[in-house]
Formats: sequence, C-alpha cells, structure tokens
Amino acid sequence: MTDPHAVRLPLPTPGASGALCVMVLGTSSGAGKSWLATALCRWYARQGFRVAPFKAQNMSNNARVVPRPDGGNGEIGSAQYFQALAAGVEPDVRMNPLLLKPEADTRSQVVLLGEVDERLTAMPWRERSAQVWPVIADALDALRAEYDVVVIEGAGSPAEINLAASDVVNMRVARHCQAHCLLVADIDRGGAFAHLYGTWALLAAQDRVLIQGFVLNKFRGDAALLAPAPEMLQQLTGVPVVATIPMVHDHGLPEEDGVFDDRSSVCAVAGASHGLRTIAIIAYPRISNLDEFQPLKNVPGVRLVWARAVADVGGADWIILPGSKATIADLLWLRAQGLDAAVARHAQAGRPVLGICGGLQMLGESLVDPGDVQGNQPGLGLLPLVTGFEPVKTVRRVTHRLGMLEGPWHGLSGVTVEGYEIHQGQTMPYQAMVHAGAGLQTAIASVAWANQPGNVLGCYLHGLFENASVIEALFGADVPSLDAVFARMAEQLPRWFEPD
Repeated sequence: MTDPHAVRLPLPTPGASGALCVMVLGTSSGAGKSWLATALCRWYARQGFRVAPFKAQNMSNNARVVPRPDGGNGEIGSAQYFQALAAGVEPDVRMNPLLLKPEADTRSQVVLLGEVDERLTAMPWRERSAQVWPVIADALDALRAEYDVVVIEGAGSPAEINLAASDVVNMRVARHCQAHCLLVADIDRGGAFAHLYGTWALLAAQDRVLIQGFVLNKFRGDAALLAPAPEMLQQLTGVPVVATIPMVHDHGLPEEDGVFDDRSSVCAVAGASHGLRTIAIIAYPRISNLDEFQPLKNVPGVRLVWARAVADVGGADWIILPGSKATIADLLWLRAQGLDAAVARHAQAGRPVLGICGGLQMLGESLVDPGDVQGNQPGLGLLPLVTGFEPVKTVRRVTHRLGMLEGPWHGLSGVTVEGYEIHQGQTMPYQAMVHAGAGLQTAIASVAWANQPGNVLGCYLHGLFENASVIEALFGADVPSLDAVFARMAEQLPRWFEPD
C-alpha cells in the first residue's frame, strides 16, 4: 500500500463530524471525470476508509438497477454503480439521486431516487432545480454521515454560466459540502491550459477558492515538456497542477458516455481479419446500456464494430441489437438506414443475431402501444413474439439458468447468469404463429427466446457478457474482472499525484 501522505490528495481529518468530500470537475464532458472518480474511490478504499461515490445529476441512458431505501429497486447512472463497486460498497439510489434519460433531442425522462417522476419529466428544465435540490442535498448529507470519504463527480463543466442559476450538480454541490475540488482537462484535445484558466476565471469568487488542484489528463510524451506552463498557470490562479495522467488505452473500465472510441473499429477494419470474430453492434440514436459490452472489447480475437450503416455489418460474424430508450424511434431509424434488411439477410444465412431488451422487442413480429405513446409498429419478424408497451417500467436484478439452446448459442445451455432488467413493456410468444408451426425455443420463461434453428436469440437480460461463465462458454476466454481493473487504476494513481 502506498503511503497516503506521499500523495497530493486530501485525507479525512480524524474526529471530523462529516465525511471528506473530494469533487472531480471537468473543463468539458469527456475530460475524464468518471475515470478519475472511479480510481479515487478504489484508492481511498485501499487506505482503509469507508468511501461512497456521488453524482447529483447524471444524463445518460446507461443505467443500473440498485436498491431503493424502501426495499424496492431503482435506477442510477452506470458510472456511480461502477464507482460504488470500486469503493467496495453496495450501490444505492442516493449515489445518483437524479438521472435524466434522453428520449429525444429535447426531452428526457426524469428518474428521482431511482423512480420515474412523470411530473418532473413534464416540467421545463430550469424549473426543476428548486424541486430536486432538497432531495439531492438530503442524499448527499446522508452519505456524508455514513462514510469517511465521498467522491463526487461533476457534470459537463462548472463554467456553463448559462446554467449557473439552476445548477444542482456542480458548484452548488461543492459549496454545500465545502468539497476539495479537482478540475480536469483533456490535454489530448489541445488548449488544456486555456480550458483550465478559462473555467477557473468564469467561476464566482466563492467557488474559485474551492478549486484545490488542476489535473492534466490523457497526456502523451515527456511531462517535462509542459514547463513552464503549470507554474505560469499557478501564478495566474494560485492553483497548482497536482497530477499529469498519461493517455491510457484499453483501461478496461466500461464507457458511460457515447459509444466506445472508434479507433478500435477503424484498426480492426484496416487490419487483417484472419482469425478474428467480428461483432457488429447496431448503434442507433437512442442506444442504451452500451457499457455492458465492454467485456467483448477485452476478449482476445474479437473486434467490435459500432454499426450505423449497412457497410458496417458486412462480413460480421455476429450482429447485436442492443437496448434502446426509444424502441420505436430506433426501429424506424434502423429501417431508414436499410439495416433491417441487412440484419434479416444475416439471420437468413444462419449467422448469429442477438437482441437485448429493446433489441429483443425489435426482433419480434409486432410492437403494440395501447397508450399510443410510441405508436404501433411491425417488428423485424425474426422471432414469433409480440411486445405490448406498458406505463409501468420493469426494474429488477435477476439470476437465471438458461435452458437448452440449439444452434450457435448452444454453448449457453445450462449456464447460470446474473443481470438486470430495465424495460417499458412485456413480450410474449405470438400464439397464432406458434400454433401455425413457427418454431420458438424458450431459453428463460418471459425473458429470453430463440428461433428454431437457434441462430437468433433475444432476451431482456442486460449484463449478459459481464458473466465470466458466458465469456468462457462463447469464447473459451478469460477476461480481467472489474475488480482487477479497479485495482490497476488505484495502483497507478499515486504515480500521477506524487509531490514534486
């Protein structure tokens, strides 16, 4: 264990009445806030402290199922879920009290303390802050009372001055708990020192004093070449550069924002394909829970392609239709790109197709919307199933043992899997088609089905590939566990925060 006093990070004060709050802010989205917060969670936990993550408001369609205080299940953003695992604590809804799940460019579903709140969803953006802030503050205060350290992640940039009056996620949170704030910039994009200075300069005076350190992230090359910029920046702001983190590829932490770095797709397509298994994941506009595919990226001999056009699925060994926050809209997008026909040709050739959650719904014969929220729509017709949308969302963690499967998915027969369900609607066999002879294998009752040849499989279960037993059954491979990923991140952290 590294001597914690040899690292430029704050430590809890013995006998303090509340937790030390360390907040990771960014000059922009994608600066590396989630990654650094996760590493800090594991590092503080390794020093023997009780650690909890927190993010007041998260905008993401990547969510996980965790306990609510009333004993039920709720949703939080994936980043805080993984940060809790890194800290070695049970995730719960207080760690991300407000989750916004985009359904369209100008509309998001509001999830408060794990549950959908239709009233807040219908409310204009700026009017929500007064309604949600007391809930956010109470959640943070409860964590501060129970833990030694709370690692807080900001959102976007704290210098978004157009949103300052309704802020509930950045400096308002920092002021509430007098957080020790680290401001991170992505130096690989260029302009990092200007980003850091400009962000600091736009903050109110009472907020500037909370910025205790600047962090340069994703640096390539010799750190000595940065001089004298860090010293000049400190002269201007009084804030030191406390860490320079190198560019880290293939770190193994599931991505939360956007699809994976397209470099993996480009290199795979340009390189020799001999011996590789190409898996094309359809990247429709409202793709959800894409972080569950990180284990596939770690499997030797597998290349991942994020498919947005017919050309992207050409030559693929597998096609995966992932989850969707707007199933009908994404199905219509799929058809507009001609990807529906490409998926059908792939399935008719006997090659494997997997649909997860919204992808399962698309694979069926029809999607029925009695409330006319999304509208009725014929499915892709690759499984004799019908889905009926419902107002109540299914949110639960589950453990299942897969039944006997024929065809390419046969290796999953009898495998026990853990995962989670988050879906609006229920799916069942289309009895008229089944009675007429359409073949259907039930892998898990009410959850997973396959066609008779066995090459098309659909399931509501998220997290399938996060089961080591599934990776072993399908690929004969062993990939690093999340715990190993967290450990490596924490081991690297002291080198980047060491004092001069």
